Amino acid sequence: MWKTIRNTLTDEEKRNLALVIISGAALLLSLTNALGGVLPFDIAWVAIVLCGIPIVIGSAAAVIREHDIKADVLVSIALIASLCIGEYFAAGEVAFIMAIGTLLEDATARKSRKGIEKLIHLTPKTARIRQNGEMKRIPAEQVKAGDTLVVFAGETIACDGVITAGETTVDQSVMTGESIPADKAVGDEVISGTINQFGTFEMRAAKDGGDSSLQRMIRLAGEADANKAPIVKLADRWATWLVAAALGIAGATWLFTGELIRAVTVLVVFCPCAFILATPTAVMAGIGNAARFGILVRSGEALQRFSEIDSVAFDKTGTLTHGRPAVTGMKSYAPSLPADELLRLAALAEQHSEHPLGKAILAEYLRRGGKAQEVREFALTGGMGVHALVEGRRILAGKADFLKKEGTPLPPAAHKDATDFLEQGATVVYVSIDGAFAGFLALADSLRPTAKDLIGELKAAGIHSILLTGDNETTARHIAAQAGLEEVRPNLLPEEKSRAIQAYRSEGKTICMIGDGVNDTLALKTAFAGIAMGGIGSDIAVEAADAVLVGDNIERIPYLFRMAKKSMKRVNFNIAVAMAWNGIAVFLSAAGMLSPVTAALVHNVGSVFVVVSSALLITTKDR
Repeated sequence: MWKTIRNTLTDEEKRNLALVIISGAALLLSLTNALGGVLPFDIAWVAIVLCGIPIVIGSAAAVIREHDIKADVLVSIALIASLCIGEYFAAGEVAFIMAIGTLLEDATARKSRKGIEKLIHLTPKTARIRQNGEMKRIPAEQVKAGDTLVVFAGETIACDGVITAGETTVDQSVMTGESIPADKAVGDEVISGTINQFGTFEMRAAKDGGDSSLQRMIRLAGEADANKAPIVKLADRWATWLVAAALGIAGATWLFTGELIRAVTVLVVFCPCAFILATPTAVMAGIGNAARFGILVRSGEALQRFSEIDSVAFDKTGTLTHGRPAVTGMKSYAPSLPADELLRLAALAEQHSEHPLGKAILAEYLRRGGKAQEVREFALTGGMGVHALVEGRRILAGKADFLKKEGTPLPPAAHKDATDFLEQGATVVYVSIDGAFAGFLALADSLRPTAKDLIGELKAAGIHSILLTGDNETTARHIAAQAGLEEVRPNLLPEEKSRAIQAYRSEGKTICMIGDGVNDTLALKTAFAGIAMGGIGSDIAVEAADAVLVGDNIERIPYLFRMAKKSMKRVNFNIAVAMAWNGIAVFLSAAGMLSPVTAALVHNVGSVFVVVSSALLITTKDR
């Protein structure tokens, strides 16, 4: 029990919720006079102390230190005026409604910086360097340009550089988003944050460890997050005029009627509680509705941004596509070898391979009902291919150069047929059996079935779509053509994606970035708004985004934009009703038709209306 209480007191969100619940109970008891004569004071003081005093202190500090007049100033004036004439319930009610509004705003506006922290965790803490013929480990940030680094299989590359010895395959998905690892040899560039999958190689550092691609990405992500300024609350924007109007009308009422209680009643009903609740309640309802359809929106500010989107930038791998290679074509060149048999032998040869292409070939074989079986003499040649003894036959599967090196050159017909697949962005794995060329399998990342309809729906809504990808131009344009995208920008590193987003924003576009990988993090933060894939997406991309598609259902994106627009329209409607209601209540108060207590109750009616109006958004359906 005590542990629960301690956790509640130390957790700000839980503490504020507890204070609101206690204050609400106190006001109910005060209104019903349930404790009349039992306590030496009106129990409404509980709400005043718990919810009112923080508001008064905060508004006073803002005026004194920052010379900033917010809506809290008007609330503080109404609260203090009510106390001065002994209307404790009215004072407590005003404080209570404001506390609810603050609680809702905090719940919808909380921003997380876990994404940047996870980016930092991607950076290897140490690097293995070779000096004077000896290897030693040093902190990664101490690596200097020109140092020779040794990278073992499975390790993350600590800095940008060029391979000087060895061959390997590097998983670059973290930085480029490419679904298929890249083969690297002497003279090839490697970048920090990527993972060495096979073999050991040596590299020469091209930059200091503190100036690597990954480190720059971390710094830029932090700057982009800081520069995404919060949207100013409408009530705060108009606060100076509200305070002036409230004091003017209250002063005039006192001057012409000579009754201070009327002036205080005017201040109570003028208090913009319904006005303040108009935004957070509609936003909460909009976010709740989106959640029903598998879209998690991070904050109210994010929802407002989604209502203003006029352009969308898509990552390719894992966003428009499934994000993993799959067999898309097979061709056998041996008359007695059906394509299915070619797949079977290649899959059995690849069954011990850790390469994504080998895994994809095996997965296709198993999907068709095949079964794994024992193979002998399996060997992997890093960045080239595999060979194994399958049912007494020697199978080679890999690059064309690998087969040629082993004495099996490609026939011209196979080279021509494979080129057709390569031009469509596929990767080709060639197969030989007992030294004779047998055929090839083509693998590619396939387009999501809903992608084309999504692009069409966005276009119909007047939203321009762009493809920003780290993949090569051939693959990028092939996928873009399938999806119906006209604007394509390939071969982009994370910083280049971010600069592209900045360029669109400088043109006045309110652009939304949609991605799934670590390499999309910077663009997600730089964009006016960002959406991450929740299923296939990396934790870092999810934390950097303003919204998450839980089931990777990209077809829900247009609905998110529609719901955001509808929520903002409801905000404006709520504000209009709240202002009209307050205007009527102010007139009745000045005319002496309302007392501070009845004014507080009338004031509550406006707040309840706003809440109910917002709650109706939750019932909105997709289509």
